[in-house]
Amino acid sequence: MKSIWQDSIDKTTFGSLRESVSTDVLIIGGGIAGILCAYKLRQSGIDCILVEADRICGGISENTTAKITLQHGLIYNKLGRAADKYLMAQREAMDDYERLCSNIDCDYEKRNSFVYSLNDRKKLEREVSALRSLGVDAELTDTDLPFETAGAVCVKDQAQFHPLKFLYGIARDLPIYESTKIVGIKSGRAHFNGGSISARRIIIATHFPIINKHGAYFLKMYQHRSYVLALRGAPLVDGMYVDESDAGMSFRTYGEHLLLGGGGHRTGKDGGSYHELEHFVARYYPGATITHRFATQDCMTLDSVPYVGMYSKSTENLFVVTGFNKWGMTSSMLSANILTDMLIGRKNSYADVFSPQRSILHPQLAVNAAESFLGLVTPTAPRCPHLGCALKYNRAEHSWDCPCHGSRFTSSGQLINGPATDDKKGI
Repeated sequence: MKSIWQDSIDKTTFGSLRESVSTDVLIIGGGIAGILCAYKLRQSGIDCILVEADRICGGISENTTAKITLQHGLIYNKLGRAADKYLMAQREAMDDYERLCSNIDCDYEKRNSFVYSLNDRKKLEREVSALRSLGVDAELTDTDLPFETAGAVCVKDQAQFHPLKFLYGIARDLPIYESTKIVGIKSGRAHFNGGSISARRIIIATHFPIINKHGAYFLKMYQHRSYVLALRGAPLVDGMYVDESDAGMSFRTYGEHLLLGGGGHRTGKDGGSYHELEHFVARYYPGATITHRFATQDCMTLDSVPYVGMYSKSTENLFVVTGFNKWGMTSSMLSANILTDMLIGRKNSYADVFSPQRSILHPQLAVNAAESFLGLVTPTAPRCPHLGCALKYNRAEHSWDCPCHGSRFTSSGQLINGPATDDKKGI
């Protein structure tokens, strides 16, 4: 079933690249991060082109819940000295959205944001204290959710919008080529079927990075899958809500619909999926009708901060944007701001916080390494063409999923999600 965003917009079609070309900056990947990078670079006078293997906005961007907020779970109490710069980058991104959305009909609306906890009020109190120390007017409140909570951290004047209306609004005049799959990158030249693109600098904006040789992103990230139901006839919430727990529920409205998110799990592992959401609807919204159901997955980093900058220390002219930890709206915008500054030679005050070369010494690294090892030694016939891990059948979505790095394939082996770049033959 299509997402509610897909079902309410006429998509623009962009042609494919049919001959070899050259450019200053090549952006690979046509999701929200890639499109915003192209927009910002063009606004700064940088020659660039964007290529997408399929259709732009055809992956994660069309399945988001599209919350524009600086409130990313209960993160500020954990960030330490990086919290101030992280916050300033989010605020700058939010200001950019407000400015751009004023000229685009994309259902942009100001809403209060709430992060709630079912049973840990002290955790909420610590986050409120951390936010206030950074100058954010946060407060501890109750919720109007249909179940009991320990309260919520509220930050006012955040926003929500229609992501595809926004993206097609800014993409219409950009140099975008769809159905142009990059099959190899070498010495500043990206090859596709039919030619090559010569570029001084290349940005990899493919959700999960597609180059394994550099950066060790297959150890620095894992992917987390979550599910959304659009409900008609359910009570609407006044604001945007998310549980501080990865396993919890999220809520926002769009028009007459309530968007209910949850059922999350590590891609390739067992989880609640749609069944958990359906049980929730039956209990709390028995009169509601499910009009849409859609799912997404997010790249989760070791320290809950995105990777934005040089792909690795040894790749001077190769850049990456990835690891949004479920908060792709502001993360995409701040990534475009950081990379634009880097490519025009302007110092960015926040770049060090998001640098892919920062420390990897976090407990999640051991978990990711263990999952990769387990996936490699598990005996099974279908194996992922990315790095050879055992695939697991996802009964809820009728797909083959990789628990190591999150690649997904249809029941017949067609690629759905990367980091794999090719279909799985022989399923």
